[in-house]
Amino acid sequence: MSTKPMRPPLPNKQQVKVDISKADTVACESCNNVLFISSTIIKRISPLMSPTGEEALIPIDVYSCGNCGKVPKTMLKGTGLEDKL
Repeated sequence: MSTKPMRPPLPNKQQVKVDISKADTVACESCNNVLFISSTIIKRISPLMSPTGEEALIPIDVYSCGNCGKVPKTMLKGTGLEDKL
């Protein structure tokens, strides 16, 4: 038997109930389609910028429109591609 004091049990976390039917549906800015496909933008970091000193490939997960392929601008913030896609 251990003589170490035991930690008090963690309090029960309450689960928040969300009515998904009242949530906003994201639609494509170009064609108003609501179906999206998971896509990945890959950024290459040079060895000079990398914290490890080695070249790195960084994946950024985004969603593109299943109809026209456009990525919503809100998902491109901070990627440097805001005006290119």
